[in-house]
Amino acid sequence: MPRKNQAFVNTLLNAPWWVSACIAALVFAASEYVLPNISLENHLIEMFVKAMAVPAPFFAIGLLIISFFAFLNARRKSALLDTQKNIESVRDLHWRDFEEMVAEAYRRKGYQVTEGTYGADGGIDLVLRKSGKYILVQCKQWKSQKVGVSVIREMFGVLTDSNADEFIIICSGHFTEDAKAFASGKPISLIDGKQLCTLIKDVQSSSQFVTEPSVKLCPKCGSDLVIRTAKRGKHTGEQFLGCSSFPGCRHTETNNKDIK
Repeated sequence: MPRKNQAFVNTLLNAPWWVSACIAALVFAASEYVLPNISLENHLIEMFVKAMAVPAPFFAIGLLIISFFAFLNARRKSALLDTQKNIESVRDLHWRDFEEMVAEAYRRKGYQVTEGTYGADGGIDLVLRKSGKYILVQCKQWKSQKVGVSVIREMFGVLTDSNADEFIIICSGHFTEDAKAFASGKPISLIDGKQLCTLIKDVQSSSQFVTEPSVKLCPKCGSDLVIRTAKRGKHTGEQFLGCSSFPGCRHTETNNKDIK
């Protein structure tokens, strides 16, 4: 399929189902009542225009098929958002499902959402419009890393080159202190895992979302802390929390205090 046609189909699949249905109705009406009755001075052009009425009904049928799949796609995205239970289920999502879940959440908050097709790290994942505001969004579903300042700098460059009013960066984990400091005072909003949980819970149709994570996160790198058993030293045999990214990060805790 040519790239332009594929983009057109993808746009309709991500639009409300009734958009394709309305276009199909207009195309069918044009093929039945408008095109056959057109009269032009140039007979060659007139023949060409009337000939377009022949394939038009088939195009309308194709649009109705797209409308059906757009309806199914909307139902799938709705279920994707409503079935999330906690931050762990969110982190287990494929990156594309993560973006679609975030898009659905903003739709429910009244935003007009355009979803990007830029790949797993393409810069702009979503475009939001509401009350005259034009907002760009990037989704970072990093499971074992904090989002650093380099990402924020890059997105600020994208924002500067665009005519957008704001840039929102969403992750399922945390932002580094440097990232927060760089975003401060700029039209950049950083939504971390905790804020994302609140967003999801607020817009779910029947929320059973647990906003408090059952897994504690490492304060140094943002990875999950897992239960380990000390095998040597004065704490031999005792359980403690250790960073799951060990040996890259050696942070440990016991009784909410760091083991030195």
